[in-house]
Amino acid sequence: MPTSDSPWPQRPQNAPDPFGESPDRVTDEGPVVAAPVPEEPESRPPVEPPPMAMQPHPQPVLVRPAGSLAVIRLSTWALIMATLVGLVAAPHIAERIQYGLTRGEQLAKAEIARQILAEFPEAESRSVYVAQSIAPSVVGIETSQVAQDTPAEETELLFGIPRFRKEGIGSGVIVDPEGYVVTNNHVIDKVSEITLKLSDGTPVRDVRVVGRDPLTDLAILKIEGGPFTAAAWGDSGDLEVGDAVLAVGNPYGLDRTVTSGIISATGRRARISPLIHQDFLQTDAAVNPGNSGGPLVNMQGEVVGINTAIYGEQNLGISFAIPSAVAKEVYEGLRKHGRIARGWLGVAMLDVNEELAAEMELPQQTGAMVTDVIRRSPAARAGLERYDVIVGWNDAEVKVSADLSRAVAGTKVGSDAVVVLLRGGNRLELNVHVGERPLQLD
Repeated sequence: MPTSDSPWPQRPQNAPDPFGESPDRVTDEGPVVAAPVPEEPESRPPVEPPPMAMQPHPQPVLVRPAGSLAVIRLSTWALIMATLVGLVAAPHIAERIQYGLTRGEQLAKAEIARQILAEFPEAESRSVYVAQSIAPSVVGIETSQVAQDTPAEETELLFGIPRFRKEGIGSGVIVDPEGYVVTNNHVIDKVSEITLKLSDGTPVRDVRVVGRDPLTDLAILKIEGGPFTAAAWGDSGDLEVGDAVLAVGNPYGLDRTVTSGIISATGRRARISPLIHQDFLQTDAAVNPGNSGGPLVNMQGEVVGINTAIYGEQNLGISFAIPSAVAKEVYEGLRKHGRIARGWLGVAMLDVNEELAAEMELPQQTGAMVTDVIRRSPAARAGLERYDVIVGWNDAEVKVSADLSRAVAGTKVGSDAVVVLLRGGNRLELNVHVGERPLQLD
């Protein structure tokens, strides 16, 4: 048998293949040819060849696919970036979850409170449930306005007038699940930024002004992200003096403040520049700066007014709210058309009272006396004159000038109306072609 310098046993030239049907086996004396293995029936599993005893195995070679190092590095960077993004986003996500939980809790309380109010109209501690029912619908409003001051020093003239921001606060009430909010026009007039703060603390900066009506001091805003919990409208015409009410809002930035009182008067005439004379609800509920635009609600949790003004510089127990009958009509008009088209007559008026009737020798102590007629106005074209006493508009009786203002404003622009008046002791009827009131008039 030929020898070899290899330290490993060599297979004889005529020996069968060790991986064939009769493998070799190795002993201390050298390789020995194993006896042929008889063929096994096909039904039996093949016999595995015995391992070669004491035969050293070569070291395994790890084969790495091309580009695998780059893949490993990319995966590592991806994991690191995902971790960083998670760390950055985690507080925001947690905050949104907390807002969601808070809002859900408020909505549940509001729903339960409304059920209690519906089923137990005379329940004790009713104001508690009224406050809970309206709470999710009330929003705080924060505004800012870029303003300029007059330059006082030479350096300001050289380097420009310093600019600063004026901050403002107010309130509002959500009246539609889609995110329509009613507030006062003076809360958002001439501001550059508006931020709404929902009842759960969520700030909303994407706020759109749907429309404004300076004559009633009302404005409609729109926010996204609903559905929201909307407050229900009540009928201010059903209110009587002595009825209990709650005022809800954001006085001095103290959000979700609730004060209670009663209706002190209905049909209270007041003038809040640049508003025309109109009827307000007067209440003794504490209303302060920041309450403007918030709801006045009855004991069913319904909005019966929009808090608008106070008497004096601070709360004195005399506050005024726009009746819901007016607010709802303006809201629907602004939402549909973006503006309010009102009928216009074009006269200045005074109420006829006992003193004026005696001085002017009038046959009655009611009506609206014309003190001035605007040139080229519908009144001028119809032939109205100074000192005419208007006592009727179409089929409506005019007892005070506010009656005529409301009747004219509610008449369709471009239509014809009949005005009934007293002139020199005679009763006259004139036809008036109603115009549209210009916004710049006080």
